[in-house]
Amino acid sequence: MRTTTARLVALGMVITACSGGTADTSSTTTTAEPTTTTSTSTTTSTTTTTTLPPTTTTTEPPGELSPINGLRVEDTTLLDRRVLAVKIDNHPRANPQTGIDEADMIIEVRVEGITRFLSIWHQSDIDELGPMRSGRPTDGSLLAGLNEPTFAISGAQDWIRSLIVEKDVNLIGETGSPATFRSSARSAPHNLYVNTFELRNVADGRGYSDEPPPHHIWEFGPMSDYAEPVSAVTLEFGSSVVTWTWNSGNEIWERTAYGDEGTYYDENGDEQRVEIPVLVVLDAESYTSSPSSGVSGSSVPSSRVTGSGNAYVFAGGTYSEGTWDRPSESEWFTLTDANGEVLLVPPGKVWVSIVPANQSISVEPR
Repeated sequence: MRTTTARLVALGMVITACSGGTADTSSTTTTAEPTTTTSTSTTTSTTTTTTLPPTTTTTEPPGELSPINGLRVEDTTLLDRRVLAVKIDNHPRANPQTGIDEADMIIEVRVEGITRFLSIWHQSDIDELGPMRSGRPTDGSLLAGLNEPTFAISGAQDWIRSLIVEKDVNLIGETGSPATFRSSARSAPHNLYVNTFELRNVADGRGYSDEPPPHHIWEFGPMSDYAEPVSAVTLEFGSSVVTWTWNSGNEIWERTAYGDEGTYYDENGDEQRVEIPVLVVLDAESYTSSPSSGVSGSSVPSSRVTGSGNAYVFAGGTYSEGTWDRPSESEWFTLTDANGEVLLVPPGKVWVSIVPANQSISVEPR
């Protein structure tokens, strides 16, 4: 398996998991009606802090840092190009996934009964990634903040595709080899894989924007000295439960999902444990998104990722909490701690979990 990743200096990540053509934007719209009045997520930790030390941002030259995860990039030409996102299947039959350990960031979002992943590729690429699955309204709302990115999906309902494209997100579906290909090792629909190098070529051929993100999406810096020690955090996505456990020996968060250790296939085809250095948890209101009256299609679960909510940052066996704010989809999330200061995200490949605000976020102190 061929991969291209600029040399990264700081925390790295080893992770696991978890379509067709350009969008038809003709005459379909969407309405989104909340189905749940959400409540504040809760944690089990009883320790509180009232004073935090002054925050300190990273001193690395911004032009040499990934705007997605804050890691230093040796080949800075890789930063002067589009963000590519690929939707990743997380059905039990799609596990272990392939290639997501090379992504610059993973965003986990709720779909029907389970979760799926948005894998984010900026300075990195890989020749086998998947399985790829279909898009949802939440995807477009999130990706709109990354400056006209290209988004690869296995498909979506017409009204959802139109909604995504309206947010200046450029779609690529199943194109056939070499950009997308089917694996004989799995049954459909869990067997569609992609080559991100070739997806970029497809995007170029269609004249899609190749502009990079306008700025760093997080404020990068160390965890506060007052961050609380924690051994595990458990997240509920509807009926799906995910636990991240701190491995103090390897100094990494390890994923458990579907009641078992999360794993992925590495470039040699070997099964590895999902591990991540930096976890950002954002709670968001759940609602049902539906096509407009008279437009065909079915309703789907979605997350409201503008406005504000609770935010948690986990790194180094500790966590800090605060709030997130996102006034519009063209912006990214701003994180603020309990004292109104910037809640810093340590440099390192980031896993972002968008958790329904009416469900539990349980933190186990250590």
